[in-house]
Amino acid sequence: MDVLDSLYTLAEQWPLITEMSRKKEVFWENPVYGKTIEEPQGFELTLEDIKEADARLRRFAPFIQKAFDETVKDEGIIESPLLPADRFQAHLEREFHKMIRGSCFIKADNALTVSGSVKARGGIYEVLKYAEELAVNEGLIGLDGDYSRFSSLPFKKFFSDYTIICGSTGNLGLSIGIISVALGFKVTIHMSSDAKQWKKDLLREHGAEVVEHEDDYSKAVDVGRQVAISDRNSYFVDDENSKPLFTGYAVAALRLQNQLDEAGITVDEKHPLYVYLPCGVGSAPGGISFGLKQVYGQHVHPVFAEPVAAPSMLLGVMTGRHDALSVKDIGLDNNTVADGLAVGRPSQFIGKLLENQIHSFYTIADEQLYQLLATAYDTEGIKAEPSAAASFIGPIKMDVEEEEATHVLWCTGGSMVPEEVWHSDYQKGKI
Repeated sequence: MDVLDSLYTLAEQWPLITEMSRKKEVFWENPVYGKTIEEPQGFELTLEDIKEADARLRRFAPFIQKAFDETVKDEGIIESPLLPADRFQAHLEREFHKMIRGSCFIKADNALTVSGSVKARGGIYEVLKYAEELAVNEGLIGLDGDYSRFSSLPFKKFFSDYTIICGSTGNLGLSIGIISVALGFKVTIHMSSDAKQWKKDLLREHGAEVVEHEDDYSKAVDVGRQVAISDRNSYFVDDENSKPLFTGYAVAALRLQNQLDEAGITVDEKHPLYVYLPCGVGSAPGGISFGLKQVYGQHVHPVFAEPVAAPSMLLGVMTGRHDALSVKDIGLDNNTVADGLAVGRPSQFIGKLLENQIHSFYTIADEQLYQLLATAYDTEGIKAEPSAAASFIGPIKMDVEEEEATHVLWCTGGSMVPEEVWHSDYQKGKI
């Protein structure tokens, strides 16, 4: 079936696909949200597993603090602030002539230490988990040992016999590369054509090998996976199907819960929580959403944001075909300034697991991303990259009725963007 035939066939059943194929901004409220569905076979993850992941990250805090000076102030805990966004909210209301019921906050993962994006959660966690397993099995350390020793020469020498491999559009590769090199692993990051050059350059500066592919994200992942299979001392971080990665992202829910409690913010039936998450392959927003559902249940509502050129998760969940469909099947080119979201085919694992737990989806045009990026800086001093800005329009897209709702706009990256690159993006948003 060619693209035209596929588009006509799909659009007959899901008319919204016609608009999507024309790169129109769309909004889709999930009709199975909150309904009971059959969970994917083989998936077993609970709140206790997320708490265990949080405990593992705390065990590694002495190593993180020793390896990365910028984490000393937080005693080796990699976490971002939750910031009130009153000025930004007021701007949105004026700009779009719409009142946002409730209060807006920005979850500033753009400010996460070590790798400057949401990927500092899942990516770093999975590498640390693997390192712990290797070291414990080798008898180098016990679970109650001094984890600052992971920065010592004997540990680095041991890890140098192993290679970490990952396929990425950018930010996941940065987090995997930076933490793997710090531990002493060899590391190879397969980067798609969508990845920004500065991210490739930064990885090489840290000592990672970067393999560039002319194809898109899925091809980079496939090649990385095959290379890892051929070498028993290689470990592949699978952004599409990894449970450790997913669990690392889910830890964010526990951290956000603490921050909301500290701010005196209630989450219940009368005070619902809406969380807006930029979505690429789905691992980061999926993990965060799963974690939040474990914490808040029916009182939290995840909303996924994707570029108009790459609405892969929306397409997969709406049709129920998940990774069997690519955005190219409906005539889209997957070409967007939001490099972290430039994914043509979503994770089947995430889509099937969360198809009844994502409240809504919306798409956003590149020019709107630039404008929101500039506005976030002008109003709140937030430096975001274009992909992170996808969450900023969420409260306008939603029609929330509850007067005391809380809206969390997840800013997934930006602090590591070179000044000249960020300034160029900012200027595009001012035009």
